[in-house]
Amino acid sequence: MQATIHDREALKAVSPAALAAYARSAGWQRGETYRVHSHVYAGHDRPEIIVPRTDHLGDYATVVSRLIEVFAQVADQDELTIYRSLVTGDRDVVRIRVADSDDGSLGLNEGVDLVSGARDLIRSAACSLSKTQPVYRAGAIQEARELLEQVRLGQTHQGSFVITVLTPVVPPLVQPLQQELFPELSDDIPRGDEDRDAPIQRKMTRRLVEALKAARESTERAAAGESDAFSRVVEKGVSANLCEALTCLIGPFSTLDIGVSWAQTRPSPLSEAPVQFGRTDSPILQEAARWFRHRAPQEGIRLHGFIQLLKRSETQDDGTIHLTTHVDEQPQAVRAVLSQSDYDRAVQAHKDKAMVTLKGDLERKGQRWWLLNPQVEGVLPNEDAVPEGEQ
Repeated sequence: MQATIHDREALKAVSPAALAAYARSAGWQRGETYRVHSHVYAGHDRPEIIVPRTDHLGDYATVVSRLIEVFAQVADQDELTIYRSLVTGDRDVVRIRVADSDDGSLGLNEGVDLVSGARDLIRSAACSLSKTQPVYRAGAIQEARELLEQVRLGQTHQGSFVITVLTPVVPPLVQPLQQELFPELSDDIPRGDEDRDAPIQRKMTRRLVEALKAARESTERAAAGESDAFSRVVEKGVSANLCEALTCLIGPFSTLDIGVSWAQTRPSPLSEAPVQFGRTDSPILQEAARWFRHRAPQEGIRLHGFIQLLKRSETQDDGTIHLTTHVDEQPQAVRAVLSQSDYDRAVQAHKDKAMVTLKGDLERKGQRWWLLNPQVEGVLPNEDAVPEGEQ
């Protein structure tokens, strides 16, 4: 039974770019201009069609309806299937599939967790575009907030329960002038850098795929006993936020598949094969998230302790100190680079064997602790010093 779409607003939701991209992918080739706002498309064993270049036409919905009918006949598919492909044709589509359910439904709480995890997963990819780091504060990066506001939740699918996440519209690739004038040379244009200058919407999806693959590989390495499995994947977009989102998505399900369909308006040579996680991966991802958070800078930390080492070059005003203190209830030597005035105070405190209070952002670099953006907040005379390590 063929389902015909009559809703004009639904038909208007299909963009001209998506229509043209679908026609090209289905074997049509663009020909001459038709009137002012359209092109003729033709193909082998395909009827000639007129594809509009703009949706600012009085009968645009009618034109879209006719094209869907033709596309469905040629593809031998129902019109609803063609419409779903068209309405998402100008967006990258992230599909999150969980294990089979008998009737294609989920419990309410499971469904909420699935949508929440999907949001956090996309947000982690958006945050990592500006700067890769082990932990992100939700809502702290404006560019990520703006991208997330444009992400839409698509229709679910039954069987294996699937939710779809639609990225913001991915604009078509603007072809080089020589390719427009000399299409026969298009095969000579390198494809390896096809998306080197991709729009931010596509960069977000690519980062997500890169991070998922890195997380999958690191999880397998961790399961094999490699203690440093997650130590070098932050630059690929893996973070505590991503690991926690994956843990939320896995939830009670035995399997979790995450795949991407690239926007037809901007084809990508990257694979669309899904990345799979399972229930046994959840504890490893939880531990990775904890490890990332432990290594992330702790902002606005106050440390109390005694200065054990001072070092300053004769040509510099700033100087480096080692502060003996406690981190996570363990004795540690924390390094800090102080400004000239603070360094002079530290020198005097060291001479007086006085306790100092430093404030800054605590970060683990390799095997060492560093206090970034440090300031000397106070110096306590030796007789009034609090026990070492109190914070």
